[in-house]
Amino acid sequence: MGLFDRFLTNKTPIITTDVQAANIPYNLQASVAGLFFGAQTATRESAMSVPALARARNIICSTIGSLPLETYNHFTKEHLRPQRVIMQPDPRIAGSAIYAFIAEDLLFNGVAYGQVLDAYSASDGGRVRAWTRVSPDRVTYNLNSTNTEITQYMIDGMRVNNTGGIGSIIVFSGLDEGVLNRAGRTIKAALELEKAAEMYAKEPLPTMVLKSNGTNLTPERITRLLDSWKVSRATRSTAFLNADVELQALGFDPKSLQMAEARQYIALEIARAVGIPASFISAETTSMTYSTTVMERKALIDFSLRNILTPIEQRLSAADFVPNGVEVRFDIDDFLRGSALERAQVYEILNRIGAMSVEQIQEEEDLIR
Repeated sequence: MGLFDRFLTNKTPIITTDVQAANIPYNLQASVAGLFFGAQTATRESAMSVPALARARNIICSTIGSLPLETYNHFTKEHLRPQRVIMQPDPRIAGSAIYAFIAEDLLFNGVAYGQVLDAYSASDGGRVRAWTRVSPDRVTYNLNSTNTEITQYMIDGMRVNNTGGIGSIIVFSGLDEGVLNRAGRTIKAALELEKAAEMYAKEPLPTMVLKSNGTNLTPERITRLLDSWKVSRATRSTAFLNADVELQALGFDPKSLQMAEARQYIALEIARAVGIPASFISAETTSMTYSTTVMERKALIDFSLRNILTPIEQRLSAADFVPNGVEVRFDIDDFLRGSALERAQVYEILNRIGAMSVEQIQEEEDLIR
């Protein structure tokens, strides 16, 4: 039968994938959104010119940049000393600056990039020794024939190493397509409202027209009338018009346009798009119930920071950063610490039931010298 196998048409082809040679899958969400909504993607510059979104970005990304990173043994939960590449990826600048902008890239674009600056030798594991952040607008890529995998990354149009080592790219894959793609129309609407507010700040009154009900006036008399009107309005608010001159107002004032309400609504929509509690950007339209600082910060962690913290933690826990069985996590304990009175009440309960000793409480509060 082997002689006739070549003539058979019902053979099932065997598809194999070289995982080592493959890059990461390509997410088609951004391109699909473009088909439905058109060119609605906003830019970082336009997003940061919207006060509500700029405040949301600064709260989320600055908080992440300030959180310390810790290294743990996955099996024993033992705390390990973190490597320098985790604490300060780029020796030239502080680690907080790197992670704040990595968080921004994940928030705005749904993906963040880094590039390896230095690596250990193969005999030492070949892990990353130093890396720095690369702005997403500098990164392009080529796709395979089915648009399902990225075959080549490029930075500033130059091909980069795909096999690891110095010069290779580090990809932080986000959990969605990013605010600039997902909420581009909302950002553009906010920009238009900002422009309208600027216009009415410069011209606070509607356009005024002086209409002559009598004979036609010469250009010279019209000019003198307008100049006289301008001078009078600068010196007193009350005006007097003769019977043959009528004042007409064209357009609407900000109150008639409900501009304040529209800007408040857009701020609330931005809070929804970003995923930050509306109270953090003063976009809350309903009365708030009582909440402690710890509760507010826990809400920020759960609804705003978690979907950014997780991609960073998991990428830094990969084999090219730390040995197998070691994981990297952000330390949020200090961020969620309550007031001195709240902590004292918790310690008192834990000490009474035997869960914490006095020495452990002193160590937790940095009272042991």
